[in-house]
Amino acid sequence: MDDDLTALEITVNGKRRSATVDRRELLIEALRNRFGVTGPKIGCLTGDCGACTVRLDGLITKSCLRIAVAEDGAEIETLESMSTNGLTGLQESFWDNNAFQCGYCLSGMLFAAEDLLDHNPTPDEDEIRQAISGNLCRCTGYDAIVTAIKRYAERVAESDRRQ
Repeated sequence: MDDDLTALEITVNGKRRSATVDRRELLIEALRNRFGVTGPKIGCLTGDCGACTVRLDGLITKSCLRIAVAEDGAEIETLESMSTNGLTGLQESFWDNNAFQCGYCLSGMLFAAEDLLDHNPTPDEDEIRQAISGNLCRCTGYDAIVTAIKRYAERVAESDRRQ
């Protein structure tokens, strides 16, 4: 084996996977090129846009800032893991509120929204804007995204009150 190549074994969306990767390869590159996962996108490669966001061992992270081999043994969830049986309620809210167009920012926005709502089920607009601030969207202007997250949180809260 070439000195620059090494084995990588990770769990991707619940399935244990292995591949040979270059020691310098970024996690986003390995996910897309070695494991065939296309939900996270390659955007800025500097951690600014959020297009490459994944959940790594339970925490959201920008996969363009991680060297793949450093994550050997990790559990990684991508956008594909969110909707194994149809759209989630949050994804439906994004759809219903036209909160995405090209879909490039979707991984970052959805993971940031999920993380926010896990910790704060009734965020106000400022809290939502702060939570998604690490993600760039060039299409929607953010208002539709904020509305989608707010309306989803309100629906969940209303449903909880009825029970």
